[in-house]
Amino acid sequence: MIKTKNTYINREISWLRFNERVLQESADKSVPLIERLRFLGIFSNNLDEFFKVRYATVKRIVEAGKKGKSALGGEIAKDLLEQITKIVIEQQSNSLEILRSVEKELEGENIFIINETEITEKQSEFIKDYFIKKVSPVLMTIILNDLREFPVLNDTAAYLAVKMVLKNSESKENRYALIQIPKRVDRFVELPKEGDKNYIIILDDLIRYCMDGVFTMFEYESISAHMIKITRDAELDIDDDLSKSFIEKISSSVAHRKIGDPVRFVYDKSIAADTLSFLKEKMNVEDTDSVIPGGRYHNRRDYMGFPSLGRQDLQYEKISPLPIKGLSIDGSLLERIAEKDYLQYTPYHTFSYIIRFLREAALDPKVRTIKITVYRLANNSQVAAALINAVKNGKQVTVQIELQARFDEAANIFYAEKLQEEGVKLIFGVPGLKVHSKICIIEREEDEGIKRYGFISTGNFNESTAKIYTDYTLFTAHTPILKELNKVFDFFETTYKINKYKHLIVSPHYTKSVFKGLIDQEIKNAQEGKEAYIKIKMNSITSYKMIDKLYEASNAGVKIQMIVRGVCCLIPGVPGMSENIEAISVVDKFLEHTRIFVFGNGGDPKVYISSADWMTRNLDFRVEVGCPIYDKDIKQELIDTFEISWKDNLKARIYSDKQDNAYRKNDKEKVRSQFELYNYYQQKLNS
Repeated sequence: MIKTKNTYINREISWLRFNERVLQESADKSVPLIERLRFLGIFSNNLDEFFKVRYATVKRIVEAGKKGKSALGGEIAKDLLEQITKIVIEQQSNSLEILRSVEKELEGENIFIINETEITEKQSEFIKDYFIKKVSPVLMTIILNDLREFPVLNDTAAYLAVKMVLKNSESKENRYALIQIPKRVDRFVELPKEGDKNYIIILDDLIRYCMDGVFTMFEYESISAHMIKITRDAELDIDDDLSKSFIEKISSSVAHRKIGDPVRFVYDKSIAADTLSFLKEKMNVEDTDSVIPGGRYHNRRDYMGFPSLGRQDLQYEKISPLPIKGLSIDGSLLERIAEKDYLQYTPYHTFSYIIRFLREAALDPKVRTIKITVYRLANNSQVAAALINAVKNGKQVTVQIELQARFDEAANIFYAEKLQEEGVKLIFGVPGLKVHSKICIIEREEDEGIKRYGFISTGNFNESTAKIYTDYTLFTAHTPILKELNKVFDFFETTYKINKYKHLIVSPHYTKSVFKGLIDQEIKNAQEGKEAYIKIKMNSITSYKMIDKLYEASNAGVKIQMIVRGVCCLIPGVPGMSENIEAISVVDKFLEHTRIFVFGNGGDPKVYISSADWMTRNLDFRVEVGCPIYDKDIKQELIDTFEISWKDNLKARIYSDKQDNAYRKNDKEKVRSQFELYNYYQQKLNS
């Protein structure tokens, strides 16, 4: 196969197309109105992280004087930055149109978002009182003209850039100031209800309305305020000072992130030219930075927290997570797991089984040890509480905690220190590798000796995200699997020792080679005239080596179905390259986070779940764990869930070389997979 620029989709461009699918949800009239606003918030939050990480990475390539073509799928880094900015400007413009449309529809539901020019006398009294009591005490205001150095702007904050034209000044001197929108005050302020009508004012406009009270010491002829926002490079630069602990190094690096190089500057496009020029000069905004004219409001990620106003009819109907058939949460989980494996699929199943498993282990007098990996925990983590409870009951608890979980570093440092104080043995990972595996193993002293129990998951042990992230967790007492799981924890403590595995698929040493071997077997089956197929569901695929292997399988006649939520650098359906590959993305109410791999294997399918996507970082630079499914019922259950997702024709978008996020045509019976999956488990429970 000849490789050209059209062999792969660039990773950054594919990511922007994924975020466009999120934006599509905010425009979809079948999505409840308040949820559409929240999707706008998710779109904005995603974009912030993209610029902090991916755009910043490409910018570093440019500043190093390199083209970066091999790493960027054939794109030249400088050209890519321009392409990204062009796409983002277009998406931002589209998002503003969607926002205006949604706000108009909200008015039809008696929900009015007003600005500072629409305030009634009655509302004025409430707003001024609210400002004095809640906003003014936490308002950070900086007069810029007389400062020797421009203040360092926080990349997670939005600012009002204020321009005052002073009175009694021949030159009509301008004074400039910055007001930071406070984070400790709700962005959406609910005003007193009037009859059936709900009124909301955005905090930015509430501050605009009260600016006279902020700048009383200046006599100005006119005053204006426009929103600006800056995004900084979020890469962690960890020093090599041997005298510092790893926690100290990460803490220092997270603190340094606040003054990282700017990579994006967004401003209200109605801002005065002289104000914009003043700010860009003082902030040293460079040519390689993405300068994006935007709307009146930034940090639209705050729309993720738009108030419900008691209007459940304008939100998704809440589902009640189901129990796992045959596994009572009231009785002993260990007794049942000793008999057979069980599969938990959140949020369709309740996450409580993981908490219950850990709590039972914490109290069971026969349990001796608990070992678990931690990547992201909930703010008030029941998982952490159960582990601390286990220590207090004399268990030996070992926690491998990943301090470099991006944007959760501070939270994980907090938990690391708390767990350490309580006597938990902490492991801080492997030099040069992130630990992304989701595994737990306990050892219990029974009549016939030590018996192991454990669980292996595709997602984080986080009860908050488990309500909106779809993830598989396998509970098992399978002796060979758990013996190998113990080897993974041995690797954390003796990193020089590379173990061999017959069952688990472990990165960084084996994931790539094992999956390539499984693909080779399907190629061989196809060449021998046997049925040959691969079904894959994951978050992202960016590894060119794995993509090339799938192209090779396609050319050999292997039928490949892929469900990839986020980044997909593979181009399906191209004659002579990928004609036997179909790929879709499902974006809906829940965030698709599962990873499942099904190989036809000549009629006896092999099925795996894994914490790893097929990205270079997951294959080569992280500790990941994939697990085979041996239980026939669970194997079929996983294949069923894949097939339900694959049949989606309401929320599935088709991947193609056009990258147009076209919806799959709905000419058959309507299938909305996330709703069908809940029905599937309800029926399973009742059968």
